[in-house]
Amino acid sequence: MTRQPAPLTQKLREGKAVSVASCNPAGYTPDLVDYLGPSGLDGIWIETEHGTPSFQDIANLSRAADLWGIASVVRIHQNDPGLIGRILDCGASGIVVPHVSTKEAAERVVKGGRFAPVGQRGMYGGRRAFGVSNYYEQANDEVCLVVLIEEKEALDNLDEILTVDGIDVFQVAPSDLAQTLGHIGHAEHPEVQAAIDGAIKKILAAGRTAGMVTNENNRARYMEQGVRFVYGSILRSLQKGATEFKQAVEARNR
Repeated sequence: MTRQPAPLTQKLREGKAVSVASCNPAGYTPDLVDYLGPSGLDGIWIETEHGTPSFQDIANLSRAADLWGIASVVRIHQNDPGLIGRILDCGASGIVVPHVSTKEAAERVVKGGRFAPVGQRGMYGGRRAFGVSNYYEQANDEVCLVVLIEEKEALDNLDEILTVDGIDVFQVAPSDLAQTLGHIGHAEHPEVQAAIDGAIKKILAAGRTAGMVTNENNRARYMEQGVRFVYGSILRSLQKGATEFKQAVEARNR
C-alpha cells in the first residue's frame, strides 16, 4: 500500500482551478482540518508567517490533510532553502514563500523545494517517503511551490521572475502590494487594483499559473481573468453563519 499524492499540483497542470482555504488568524488544529475534509477542498493554507503553528503542528496538520487527499500548503516567514526543506520533511505538500521580488529569490525557492536535478533540497524524505519507492521523483512532481508577488520591486522584476522553472504558482498579494505602492491599508485603491490586474495578465501571458487572494465579492472576477490558484479565508463564512444564528435568535425577542 502506498500513499497517493495530493492532486492539487496535478490539477493545476491540467489547467484546472483549485480551492485553497485558510482560517487565518484563528489558528489550526488537526481536528479542524479533518472536519473540513468532506468539503472536497483542494488545499489547506497553513499560516506560519503570521501564525503560530510549530514544526510539530505542521506534521500533524498535514497528516490530517493527507487523510482526505487535501494538499497542505504552508506559508513560511522567510525565503530560506533549509527552512523550505524542513517544512516539507515535516509532511507539508506545498510551500508559499513571501516577498519574492527578484529572479534570484525565486531560484532560491526552487533550490530548497525540489530535489536534483531541478533543485538542491536536502536528501531526506520524512513520513511522505514511507511506502513510496520512487519518493524523490514523486516529491518533485507532487510539491506545489508558490511565490508571493507583493512588492513594487516584484512588479518591476516580474518578467524575469516568470522565467524561473520549478515555480508552480505566482500569487499576487494585495495588502503588501498596496503598502509598497503608497496606499497602506487600501488595497481597493485604483492604482493597486490596476497593478494587480496587470500582474495577473502578465503571469498568464507568460504561460504561468496565477494565484490571488479572493473573497465572495471578487472571486468570480479573478477566476474570469484566469486565476486558477484560488485562495480565500473560511473565517468570513464562519462569521456570517454566527451572525445569522444570532439574528435568528434575537428575532424571537422582538
